[in-house]
Amino acid sequence: MAHRLYGSRWHGVAIGLLSTFAGLAAAEFIVGLVRGAASPVVPVGQEVIDIVPPAVKDWAIDWFGTADKAVLIIGTLLSLAVVGSIVGNLAVKGNRASAYAVTAVVGLIGVFAVWMRPAPDFGKMLPPIVGTLVSIAVIWWLAPRDVGPSVAAVSADADATGVPVSDRLVPDVAVSAGGVATTAERPYIGRPVPRRNFLQGATTVGLLSVVAGGLGRTLKTRFEVGDERAALQLPTPADPVAPLSTTPNAAETALVNSMEFGIEGVTPFVVPNSEFYRIDTALVVPQVPKDSWRLRVHGMVDNELEITFADLLERDMIERYITLSCVSNQIGGDLVGNAKWQGVLISDVLNEAGIQEGATQVVSRSVDGWNCGTPTSAIMDGRDAIFAIAMNGEPLPAEHGYPVRMVVPGLYGYVSATKWVTDIELTRWEDFNGYWVPRGWSKEGPVKTMARIDRPQRGRGYTANEAGVVDIAGLAWAVHRGISRVEVSIDDGEWLECELAGVPSDDTWRQWRYQWRDATPGEHTVRARAYDGDGVPQPSDPKPVAPDGAQGYHQVRFDVET
Repeated sequence: MAHRLYGSRWHGVAIGLLSTFAGLAAAEFIVGLVRGAASPVVPVGQEVIDIVPPAVKDWAIDWFGTADKAVLIIGTLLSLAVVGSIVGNLAVKGNRASAYAVTAVVGLIGVFAVWMRPAPDFGKMLPPIVGTLVSIAVIWWLAPRDVGPSVAAVSADADATGVPVSDRLVPDVAVSAGGVATTAERPYIGRPVPRRNFLQGATTVGLLSVVAGGLGRTLKTRFEVGDERAALQLPTPADPVAPLSTTPNAAETALVNSMEFGIEGVTPFVVPNSEFYRIDTALVVPQVPKDSWRLRVHGMVDNELEITFADLLERDMIERYITLSCVSNQIGGDLVGNAKWQGVLISDVLNEAGIQEGATQVVSRSVDGWNCGTPTSAIMDGRDAIFAIAMNGEPLPAEHGYPVRMVVPGLYGYVSATKWVTDIELTRWEDFNGYWVPRGWSKEGPVKTMARIDRPQRGRGYTANEAGVVDIAGLAWAVHRGISRVEVSIDDGEWLECELAGVPSDDTWRQWRYQWRDATPGEHTVRARAYDGDGVPQPSDPKPVAPDGAQGYHQVRFDVET
């Protein structure tokens, strides 16, 4: 049967966008019914994260920071909108079979992406399956159908409806000079659809989609762990840290003052949970109920273990201030933070399992499929590497790994800080490469010595205080090695030693300050460098973040005002 162009290009775009929106809304509704399921956008986006070159990931983090995931989701949605528009135009041109086929292929991609994620099952595949079927149904309903009647029959049928020709979505039929239809050019046409009928159908689809999507989002909240987390009572740690509080006594106040100088603009010693940096590959934060959480310890061990959250709570716990840093942190960047962590020593668990000879690597895996490899020696050398359950005195926030994550002082997060950890495997160093290693990053990731200038900030003007001093201050870290000295150089002059705040251990960052007296008005630059606990200075040669962390001196240009 011959087909003719039916409707305008914008008609096709409208149908395509509506079918895409309806499919996503239907998928969202299913997500609200099935625990562990996710919108098709999420597994597809996760696969994109897994396959794109490292340079693209680095670019995304550099440009968008912690908003990189939102940008990826928006990009995926825009891509679906473009595909939907193409599908809609295929449908209005009469090529409905191709429209259905393209939609089905997109749906299969969604199903495949789910299949590639950890622990796939039919329930998790339902959202892309149902969404695809709904999209096809919307195309079938809203797109014109080719029925093949003669022009005369169509005209008579249209006249009987009383719908003016100008109110139809089909253009006028070409006629010959004698007023007879030119059937040689257009022997068949689709059934005329009155514009008002199309608008009614589109409105119905839109409203139903909004209701389904909204209901799905509402239902999905019952799977979130917020209420569970709020009700969780943390056990008292067997080895707590001294509290950092300005009250109730002078001794504790002195402790706070030893950690911080109280200079405006300098990041506090402890970063609040809401401000702590987040870098991971999860497009949607996993919601892992504590009662279903299990930690399997296996591989090169004498005794395989399976630990529940209740089991973990019964073990002796410690509290420690530990600074974490992302390997993607640029010179002067904010992908670093210090917090008070509570948890069980990983070494205690591994000793219980019994580490076999030759097990030089601890492979940890997350519920979302991410993994990393940590040197066994870094966990068993006496440092406070823990399975953390709490952060700054409260259960871990979901975005930071609730109910359990790993914290290993001295290593970048990409080789140690597994969130939502569910699996520990002991193996040989040469037998496994973690997630980021095949993507161009170093297999080992010790945190580099770094000094950051928090005050002054780039491009801002400062005036001296009443004592004639301009404060230059910031933070320095060489996690697990400690900071022994920080120096600044003003306008490329000599290096000047800074005053250091106190720290509870070598596993945290350290505040520093230099009181610049007799500062002259005008534009200035300041550089900073740090020395680790052994007196080794941070490297001066600039290096990018890949493959093992940025290095070089942080420099800030600022103004001193009169």
